[in-house]
Amino acid sequence: MFLATIIYYSIQLTTRKFESCDSTLTEIEEKVREAVSQIVDPETGMTFGEMQMITNVKEEEPGIFTIEFVPSSPFCPIAFKLAQDIKNAATKVSGVKKAQVYCRGHTMEKQINEMTNK
Repeated sequence: MFLATIIYYSIQLTTRKFESCDSTLTEIEEKVREAVSQIVDPETGMTFGEMQMITNVKEEEPGIFTIEFVPSSPFCPIAFKLAQDIKNAATKVSGVKKAQVYCRGHTMEKQINEMTNK
């Protein structure tokens, strides 16, 4: 639990710059945010919502969404899996045709984003 607390506060500091990214969500954007916020980080046992890992949700075109997240650390060994989990959760929301997921703040973010969105 101590490690989870440290990671949680680290996330808080990392994500402060993103807090206002999606302050005015549409109804469907809110549904997508809620769905992906329920995913549990297996390393901490906390949800993405509790850890504020989801930094942006935006409907770019009808049914096409962009979702950004920050993993629990820049070296998170399961960031690829987390990105895929986010994509899977988002596409289960009614009205979502496609979800583009972007990892931010990871040492391998480019590779994660390419693999997740190919």
